[in-house]
Amino acid sequence: QVHLVESGGGLVQPGGSLRLSCVASGIAFRLYTMGWYRQAPGKQRELVAYISSGASINYVDSVKGRFTISRDNAKVTVYLQMTSLKPEDTAVYYCNAVLGSTSAWGQGTQVTVSS
Repeated sequence: QVHLVESGGGLVQPGGSLRLSCVASGIAFRLYTMGWYRQAPGKQRELVAYISSGASINYVDSVKGRFTISRDNAKVTVYLQMTSLKPEDTAVYYCNAVLGSTSAWGQGTQVTVSS
């Protein structure tokens, strides 16, 4: 059974930083493309960043230069380092694992950027 557990969310002031972590179990982690999505109130869930099994990386334009996605296959963990946070980054952040037609989601972690 696939299980993804996110952590690291919280309340941070504009300009601050947070690091999200997502620990996986029940999958051959190294084979999966891992992604971070977010969903703000009243908005659709959007892809923030992904990292493939071969470490190819892509970001949504709004976070380029501020967010960094990385993975540690030995720790079956994917990270999202977020810097220069803005109020518009406020959302629930979800971890996603994809391999072919298989997709799994974590429960999400709240990130709130506010003064």
